[in-house]
Amino acid sequence: MLVSMQQSKKIILQIEGMTCQSCANRIEKVLNKKIFVKQAGVNFAVEEAQVDFDPTLANEKDILDIIQKTGFKGILKKDSTLIQKDEKKSYWRLWLLLLINVPFLIGMIGMLTGYHNLMLPPMWQFVLATIVQFGLAIPFYRAAIGSIRGGLANMDVLVSSGTLTIYFYSAFMLFYHTAQGHNALHDIYFEAAVMVIGFVSLGKFLEERTKKRSLNSLQSLLQLTPKQVGVLRDETWKTISLEQVKIGDVLRANQGERIAADGVVEMGYGWCDESHLTGEALPEMKQIGSTVLAGAMVTEGSLTYRANQLGKQTLLGDMMKALSEAQGTKAPIARFADKVAGVFVPIVLMIAAVTLGLTWWLSADVGTAIIHAVAVLVIACPCALGLATPAAIMAGMGKAVSQGIWFKDAAAMEQAAHIDTVILDKTGTLTTGELKIAAVWQPESAVISEDDLYRMSAAVEQYATHPLAQAIVRETLEKNLISPTALSVNTKIGAGISAELEGIGEVKVGSPEFCGFNLPIQLDPVWEIASIVAVSINGNIVGAFALTDTLREESKGAIERLHQQNIDVMIMSGDRQSVVDDIAQQLNITIAFGKLSPRDKAAKIQALQQEGKIVAMVGDGINDAAALVMANVSFAMKSGADVAEQVASATLMRQSVNHLVDGIFIAQATLKNIKQNLFFALIYNVLGIPLAALGYLNPVIAGAAMALSSVSVLMNALRLKYLKL
Repeated sequence: MLVSMQQSKKIILQIEGMTCQSCANRIEKVLNKKIFVKQAGVNFAVEEAQVDFDPTLANEKDILDIIQKTGFKGILKKDSTLIQKDEKKSYWRLWLLLLINVPFLIGMIGMLTGYHNLMLPPMWQFVLATIVQFGLAIPFYRAAIGSIRGGLANMDVLVSSGTLTIYFYSAFMLFYHTAQGHNALHDIYFEAAVMVIGFVSLGKFLEERTKKRSLNSLQSLLQLTPKQVGVLRDETWKTISLEQVKIGDVLRANQGERIAADGVVEMGYGWCDESHLTGEALPEMKQIGSTVLAGAMVTEGSLTYRANQLGKQTLLGDMMKALSEAQGTKAPIARFADKVAGVFVPIVLMIAAVTLGLTWWLSADVGTAIIHAVAVLVIACPCALGLATPAAIMAGMGKAVSQGIWFKDAAAMEQAAHIDTVILDKTGTLTTGELKIAAVWQPESAVISEDDLYRMSAAVEQYATHPLAQAIVRETLEKNLISPTALSVNTKIGAGISAELEGIGEVKVGSPEFCGFNLPIQLDPVWEIASIVAVSINGNIVGAFALTDTLREESKGAIERLHQQNIDVMIMSGDRQSVVDDIAQQLNITIAFGKLSPRDKAAKIQALQQEGKIVAMVGDGINDAAALVMANVSFAMKSGADVAEQVASATLMRQSVNHLVDGIFIAQATLKNIKQNLFFALIYNVLGIPLAALGYLNPVIAGAAMALSSVSVLMNALRLKYLKL
């Protein structure tokens, strides 16, 4: 039975108790076997599960119960607030474990340097090792038992089986030699069992802190909203917690303070740093009527504003939700690591068993054989392999968001790294989109005045989102002209818009072809390089506007950056070919198509894909939606049409092609980082396991190496946060 999209409900769960990628694989496997689950993905790095299921067949509690039976705890994530919760976790078990490790570490160093008297007496070793093995190591056993019950062994199985083997062997030799009246110091290895538990626990602690405090950008975003804010209540300014603020409240932010909600300035003047959302380093000037965004820092001045959106409804809340969902997804390259991790532990157990048998047979020393086998168990850590992809995705996504680039999922980011062809819309993408009416044309036998032409055009164009339409509406308002009411509005995507005006008839506003307009030969040359909007009434041409646009300052540099990366750049626009050619010539773009319908754009992208091209499309309008869907990777402008943003693979917070190039560069760096991590993880095991089997690594060194392997992968991923663009 398949879950339909109409019946699908998506939830995000925080998973507690996972210790390696095998745990995530097990939960994912169990969930995906359920008939009511459409798709489930578990990300070990962010410790989250994203589950799409049929709410008519199951509910959230059913999902949580399944996870509980698998041996883990799931907590439903709610994003109703942006207030950061203080999470205090006790680490007494770790500190006590490390304290017990100190005398064993001193004794081991003494043995390596010839000072055997530094090692604790055998009976003291036994007592401390027993405290560790049957007290402080209990979490390892619980996780191992849960893993075995779930039918998929994990790292805890390796650590538990290895350290218990050493402990019981050492305990047997201790009491055997004591009964014989011999010194058992050279036949016991309690220090190995204790220190392996210690190093692995320390490694997991460092791994957890790195994931939560350094890699996870959500933690830094949570810090952007103030915990307390000044609010005007009963004509008196009071300081209250952010949870008590309501929509409509009048709030205040002084210099050095952060904006608590999305709103509109009612009093004051100042500058706000909104780089956390837009990636724009320069502060924005704010005055009465300006929009302010939650999380913005007031760098200068003082602002009084009315709260319009709070919590998850703000742009910051939307970004945090998008980042959380994107970081929790898996890139296609992660499938390789998942497959390896799925069979890794059973293979390691087999190698350890073979090592035990061969070493015992060749050396006739069971103690040496056990040490070699345990070293194999401990050195083999699937955690580094499991963290390789999600850790890089976390860091890469965080870097992208800090630059104002929102990738919808990890697959989109990975695909963006392979782009070799970029298709650009013209208006609002390469140009400023702040169009001006450069000329107005009316036939000699005009039946309406120029003001009426503006009024009727604006009455229809106010229902369109295209920059050409907005320019006409804006200039009509600047002329203080009042437009009539439009009825029966009908949009033809990529062509124009029509409506019925009372007492006038059907008014069409759009491309010359849409209105049946032919450009007169004797017009001023500006019409050759201008975008033309024609107007007709009941099928008769009554006028036309010539609108000119200017290139964005950064467009030329951005195109040069794309060319330097050997990425082909093309322009596809619905505007006239002469206008498109003029822009292309200024930007040194050799391939430019004009007069394209939305269907034409999609068809040309499909043709490029059939040639083997990986195509990215950048657009902002309804007429770009089909092309955005067709492209391998699509980028929509945040200020553009909603439909474009909904279908796109990523959203650009600023209307800048440079922003696009940054996104591609971050994606390339992230994919490169993933490959480095996978290489490090695989080489670590390929080299470490044979060395341990041959006796070149004792369990203590293997435990330290195991801990460092995961941390090294995380630290490599962390480099993405400091990537220079």
